Amino acid sequence: MKNEINKYKMEVDSVPVTVNIHHKPGEFVPIYDVSFPKLEEATQAALDSIREKMIEELIIEPSEIVDPREYKELRERFTKKAMEMIEEELPTLSVKERKIILGTLLHQALGLGDIEIVLNDENLEEIVINSAKEPIWVYHIKLGWLKTNINLESETQIYNYASAIGRRVGMQITNLNPLMDAYLATGDRTNATLFPISSFGNTITIRKFARRPWTITDFIELKTISSEAAAFLWLAIQYELNILIAGGTASGKTSLLNSLTTFIPPNHRILSIEDTREIQLPRFLHWIPLTTRPPNPEGKGEVTMLHLMINALRMRPDRVIVGEMRRTKEAEVLFEAIHTGHSVYSTVHANTAEETYRRLVNPPIGIPPSMLCGLQLIAVMHRDRRKNIRRVLQISELSPSGDLKDTKIELNTLFNWIASKDEIIKFSKSYKAMNDIKLYTGMSDNDIKKDLEDKQFILNWLVEKQIKDLNEVGRIISEYYINPKHTLKRIKSGDMEIKKDAVKPPMKPLPKPPIPPYKRKLETEH
Repeated sequence: MKNEINKYKMEVDSVPVTVNIHHKPGEFVPIYDVSFPKLEEATQAALDSIREKMIEELIIEPSEIVDPREYKELRERFTKKAMEMIEEELPTLSVKERKIILGTLLHQALGLGDIEIVLNDENLEEIVINSAKEPIWVYHIKLGWLKTNINLESETQIYNYASAIGRRVGMQITNLNPLMDAYLATGDRTNATLFPISSFGNTITIRKFARRPWTITDFIELKTISSEAAAFLWLAIQYELNILIAGGTASGKTSLLNSLTTFIPPNHRILSIEDTREIQLPRFLHWIPLTTRPPNPEGKGEVTMLHLMINALRMRPDRVIVGEMRRTKEAEVLFEAIHTGHSVYSTVHANTAEETYRRLVNPPIGIPPSMLCGLQLIAVMHRDRRKNIRRVLQISELSPSGDLKDTKIELNTLFNWIASKDEIIKFSKSYKAMNDIKLYTGMSDNDIKKDLEDKQFILNWLVEKQIKDLNEVGRIISEYYINPKHTLKRIKSGDMEIKKDAVKPPMKPLPKPPIPPYKRKLETEH
């Protein structure tokens, strides 16, 4: 008997599927069961025949695979030709059935087959192929790791998928180069390895790129951050303080960074530097995204993060966003940018503010404490794996003391997450950050207090009205920058215009899953 946890329907390229997540006797993790449309034998034979004819007749140029615009035209050309063949081979099928056949052909010929379905499930963060010997695994946002009912035929099929992903970004994976980092057209980050480097078989790991970027509204609603702490970070970003976001793997560092970028004023030029495109900004901001490039098979043409950072400073940026800081040279350029008057935001792997400081001043980053004086704030993301929640653990400011030869940095924790109460509280008063804001703006303590109250009011209003669209959140904040009093008046009076498609329903909790058999046994014993 299946112990159902959740069930929902999806449609991807007109292919309807049903997803049933349930506990299965003998399995230690829930099963992610996908029900695909059933095709009759004759229809399946015709589908195979059409696919073979398409491969023979459709000439695909290499540029059509690499260039996103040409790939879109290729997809349209494929769709038109395939539909003509379907109508010719299967004239008795209904329009709906023909669209299902077409969608299936698109997935098999130009995509990743059945994997295309799970790639379009917004509930999933990760899709993992460990080998052809076991099913595909997925990581669910709320339920964690799930085993699917989708199997790939052979190691060759996994290799073909990895090669296809690589070709789209001008990369190769071979026995001589058995490791590959690439990305899909959707922006999803992909890693692939080949046997025998991965002992069980060929692997593909896909980290999904959020189709709808997380906004500050989502973070406040989910209690990832409090509106008071978010208002403080908004104030810091508005007045060009530098912020480093720390956290462990998959703790939400980049998502928090992305949500905070909507606080950047619209008249500032922004440059982002990343290994894989993850940052998404409102479309009307003055934003130039830059992405690194690996070397070609001959070892030439590499563009590193250091190259991009040095080049970015020649492009007159007001704000620089760096995906992740890893090494000494990158950090030196980043902090040099801070000391030459640029506002910088970046992420780093560390679990607390104290650990972040230690990582910064020790190898492999190894920045002298004297260079850290320009960094005002560290925000730390935390992932509670037991409860499967993400929280802003700390917001701390760096307060330098001592002289130039013997600079010491003290950390002052301003906001702290209390796990027992699941609450982010104001922990202590800010001195360094507030003094910098007063120095740059001439604002008094009362001015800052009033400004923070206004910002917190707007953030709470965004949550109340369920405004979660990135562009709409950015528009409202930009209107506030242009005319704060008028924007606040419109919000308070209910005259603020809101686009209908920007309003999202509150996130509904999943039904509580039944206790799996192995846990029941343990509880009975106790």
